[in-house]
Amino acid sequence: MTGVWLLLAVTVLLVVLGVAERLAHQRNLLRIPIRVHVNGTRGKSSVVRLVAAGLREAGKTVCAKTTGTLARMILPDGRELPIYRPSGPNVIEQKRIVATAAAYGAEALVVECMALQPELQALSERKLIRATHGIITNARPDHLEVMGPDQVDVARALAGMTPVGGKLYTAEKEHLDVLKVAAADRGTALVALGEDDFAAVADDDLAGFDYTEHRDNVALALRVCADLGVDRTTALRGMHRSQPDPGALREHTLEFFGRHIVFYNGFAANDPVSTQQLWELAVAQTQRVARTIAIFNCRADRPERSLQLGAQFVAWTPPDFVVLMGTGTHVFARAATRAGYDPTRLVLVEDLRVDEIFERVVSLVEKSALIMGMGNIGGHGIDLARYFANRAQPRNAPEESNHA
Repeated sequence: MTGVWLLLAVTVLLVVLGVAERLAHQRNLLRIPIRVHVNGTRGKSSVVRLVAAGLREAGKTVCAKTTGTLARMILPDGRELPIYRPSGPNVIEQKRIVATAAAYGAEALVVECMALQPELQALSERKLIRATHGIITNARPDHLEVMGPDQVDVARALAGMTPVGGKLYTAEKEHLDVLKVAAADRGTALVALGEDDFAAVADDDLAGFDYTEHRDNVALALRVCADLGVDRTTALRGMHRSQPDPGALREHTLEFFGRHIVFYNGFAANDPVSTQQLWELAVAQTQRVARTIAIFNCRADRPERSLQLGAQFVAWTPPDFVVLMGTGTHVFARAATRAGYDPTRLVLVEDLRVDEIFERVVSLVEKSALIMGMGNIGGHGIDLARYFANRAQPRNAPEESNHA
């Protein structure tokens, strides 16, 4: 009987501790009047940073958290701290983020949704964040093995994060009907941005960023800031001053032993739609080069992504060479070959170090080239991007007018 009573006592203690933890978390949430929860296929980390920067510029005490390329806690003064993860990523870490924000006396918390499984996306919102303002940037075909099998299923999964009785903002167009159903079910006002909202973000507004920021992201962030009482000029000024996510699209120019190289870090883009958009943008912006080289960083644990990209990139403006790095590159190579890409233009560097990958890629350049990294930022992706960046010219360095 002693063992039974001990088991009962431990069970009661655990229940009491669980209830106390839940009540403490609820109190922390109530101490933060503005809670912005950001979800979507692409652009989550950027939108988190933009919204937080706009609110911060207006004098609000803001904490933010991104999960993107490198998980970061952004403090009210703009400093960033890495997220400590002793056992790897887990949605429960959002409780620590909320507690930290409450300890700082934050008026607003802007946090990126880190859940993938549909049931966890709903749990993350209903139990952990309870947002006053939700954002779903877009719904594109990615993580189909978890949220699929179809793109509409991705939209349904993301819609699980819809807040109750708040506002939901989105730039999604194709599956807006799914978000309307979710918003009506949760008693939430849906704010769907349209072409007029995007057009209101002028080219000069985008030119204020020292990296490539997307019009949709800026439009979403400006609308949320406006609804929270921040005027456009102030919000945009703060956004221009903000530090971008390490995975933000950046352009670096290298003059490397007689070779002119324009490198774009697009490793953070990994769904076919977003990746194609960035590739075509880079090609359009860098026309006077002799060659184009696409680098895809593959992951053996994401074979579906490699299959999608390998099969679909052949319809893009064709690169002269495709370099495959990471793990499981054979999946991409097989899909690309079956889709009609010339296998003699595939360059596999799966087993090479970062410096060796750099040398192999540069060896493909005779005089000038556009080189773009895509697929995954993890593994060697971020390291290779840094390798190019550390050898780039200063942004204001003069360049020759024609290198083709």
